[in-house]
Amino acid sequence: MLLLSREDIKKVFSIRDAVEADKKAFTLVVEEKCDSPLRTKIQAPKYDGCFLFMPAYVEEMETASLKTVNIFPHNIDNGLPTSPAQVLLIDGKTGVVTAVLDGTYVTQLRTGASSGVAFDLLAKKDCRIGALIGTGGQAATQLEAMIAVRKLEEVRVYDLNYERTMKFAERMQEELKAYGTKIVAVDSSDAAVDDADLLITVTPSSKPVFDGTKVKKGCTISCVGAYQHHMQEMDPAILPRASKIYFDSKDAVLSESGDILIPLEKGIITEDDFTGDIGAVVKGELIGRENDEEIIVYETVGVGAQDLVTAKIIYEKALESGVGTQWG
Repeated sequence: MLLLSREDIKKVFSIRDAVEADKKAFTLVVEEKCDSPLRTKIQAPKYDGCFLFMPAYVEEMETASLKTVNIFPHNIDNGLPTSPAQVLLIDGKTGVVTAVLDGTYVTQLRTGASSGVAFDLLAKKDCRIGALIGTGGQAATQLEAMIAVRKLEEVRVYDLNYERTMKFAERMQEELKAYGTKIVAVDSSDAAVDDADLLITVTPSSKPVFDGTKVKKGCTISCVGAYQHHMQEMDPAILPRASKIYFDSKDAVLSESGDILIPLEKGIITEDDFTGDIGAVVKGELIGRENDEEIIVYETVGVGAQDLVTAKIIYEKALESGVGTQWG
């Protein structure tokens, strides 16, 4: 069994690799080739936490996986990951566990890459300004995916804690300097969203974190953080303005995301307003952006297929490069 740490993974796998892995995963979802039951959730209300268990199996890849990911948003205050996790990769022919990967980093990669897929396929070709709301454990890969698929002049970052926002922006400016994008901290959501062509929200908020009336025409929005019914990062005011609404998996989103469930319950939108799953766009079966004036919304909660495909590709690259630690 191969043990792969964050540093091991970084040696063989990039955010661009992750975007391509997610495209394959989303294709498997719409082709119904991935047996991926909706994740099991166990609440830990004392700490505002949640334990998640995400299995997946793809017969044609002869691979199964199981990810345990535990969402504890207050970890950020103690310098700990907000979503500690592991991924078990399993041989589909024998049932033997072939690898254990740092699931926190796999989750960060594949979740950031989900926004990357959305922007790659749905955003305007000519984008200048990005906005990122949230600076937690998922934020860094969200930011990198954004600037990896579109060459941006500037990304504005906002979080409720301005001191943390400044530190995050400074760190990301150094780590991602090769992209040539200016990364700046701002002190309000409005300042982040103003004139933004791309917008990512990645927070555990239970109330909207931006004003949907202030989003400009042509913006593409990826909402990442609302993985439970009571969570709602997205301002529902944006939904009637949106020309198209896509999902990583409609079934998964409708099982848990308050971003969509709450507006549905309030009658702000109906399921007739949904465009479909992004995997169908990858396959060319569903149309994407048709003009530069459309506001497009993408809601993602994550699916097991992403973990399986990402972990499988990382494992294969690690074997080729002799990276990782053999155990047992």
